[in-house]
Amino acid sequence: MVDEVERRTLSESAARQLANATKTRAQWGGITPRWLVNFLTWTPVEAGIFRRNEVREAGEGRPADVECSPPRDANPDLPETYVDYVDTPREYFLKAVTTVLDVQTRVSDLYSQPFDQVQEQLRLLIEKVKERQESELINNAEYGLLASAAPSQRIRTRKGPPTPDDLDELLTKVWKEPGFFLAHPRAIAAFGRECTRRGVPPPTVTLFGAPFLTWRGVPLVPSDKVKIDGSNGSETTSILLIRTGEKKQGVVGLFQPGVPGEVAPSLSVRFMGINRKAIASYLISLYCSLAVLTDDALAVLEGVEIGRYPEYAHDYA
Repeated sequence: MVDEVERRTLSESAARQLANATKTRAQWGGITPRWLVNFLTWTPVEAGIFRRNEVREAGEGRPADVECSPPRDANPDLPETYVDYVDTPREYFLKAVTTVLDVQTRVSDLYSQPFDQVQEQLRLLIEKVKERQESELINNAEYGLLASAAPSQRIRTRKGPPTPDDLDELLTKVWKEPGFFLAHPRAIAAFGRECTRRGVPPPTVTLFGAPFLTWRGVPLVPSDKVKIDGSNGSETTSILLIRTGEKKQGVVGLFQPGVPGEVAPSLSVRFMGINRKAIASYLISLYCSLAVLTDDALAVLEGVEIGRYPEYAHDYA
């Protein structure tokens, strides 16, 4: 009787040692569409300064509005008037979002296949800088949207999720060609649930190749940079309504083209040298700001609760 020959095969784990793995670039889940940057109108500035000239409103000791006078003779006296300007208009200065990349030259020399280590690090840090830019455009205490809304353009919602009535109230504040609502994705979801509960589900529109909910034809643009306040045992946020463009006296983003080392508008990457420890350094800078040209270009709905709908169902029964 012949003994059976023991059969052995190369294991998969051993075979993988000789196989090439197909690699991806480093994936970072923190990258967002940054819709605010796309929806804003951007105005180039010179020397990093933007001056917002404005008309002085009519009042005591100031020129009157235009009047209509019926002719009393062949040579009627015409009312004399003029438009006065604010003596000290506000000036906006571009602010920098910066970071420094340090790379050990030994790492970049030896481990740059199939992906260049320096370029990959720069790519990811540029994404982080752009994410910070959107956050600053919304939350910066000096020029951000939330800080720039005039007191007369701020309203508060009643307790509960955002309702169609709340967004209609925002539209009364920015009724001259409103451009878009801006809200945290959870606030938009809460609004959608409330609309569906009332039997008026909001339609959608496709912009920049992506679908957006709309209200009264105005898109609701999501940004996770709109902050959520978790104090007092409930989570609240804000919803903004924005008119954009200099021609419409709206909100404009500010940037300066042609900065040294520019790789994108107002974004530069500059090599800073190699130190004695063989560390190569690169400076990444993004210069930007934002201006609200007239008060009625921006309104904010505050105190929006974004808990799950069942938690508030009893309030609207």
